[in-house]
Amino acid sequence: MAIIVTAIEEDYSIDTLKENTKVFLAGGISNCPNWQAEVISQVLDIEGITVYNPRRKVYPAEDPKAVEQQIGWEYKHLQEADVLVFWFSHGSLNPITLYELGRWAHSSDKPLIMGIDPEYLRKQDVMIQTELSRPDVMIYETFESFVEAIRDYFTELPF
Repeated sequence: MAIIVTAIEEDYSIDTLKENTKVFLAGGISNCPNWQAEVISQVLDIEGITVYNPRRKVYPAEDPKAVEQQIGWEYKHLQEADVLVFWFSHGSLNPITLYELGRWAHSSDKPLIMGIDPEYLRKQDVMIQTELSRPDVMIYETFESFVEAIRDYFTELPF
């Protein structure tokens, strides 16, 4: 069974520290559907993976330190991740996701699984930039094919 680590409420245990393949769910949170929950529900049965989920159960908007904690948590776990999963959701331009794509996906050789909602407003821009910098990356244009690609990637790994 997959281990799910949710921002920022981590409970380190032997399970959390396993030598699993670590995957970070990079993508929209604010003004976006909770796509992370759907991905998690589809990978829970996969052994040998730890999923870093940056979407908090409750975001304390009134806490002035919340933004700094969130960004720090994401930065740390993006560094630790073995695989980066990006979903560009409708509902927002996903500005932080765009930054993370540029920073992490295009400046490293980490495996990348990427999808773009058909209604995402900057779809063409993201597709062109990705093709230029990571032509090996397949971009999935439906959520269903995106989730299927994630499942396929992790079920084909030799654990």
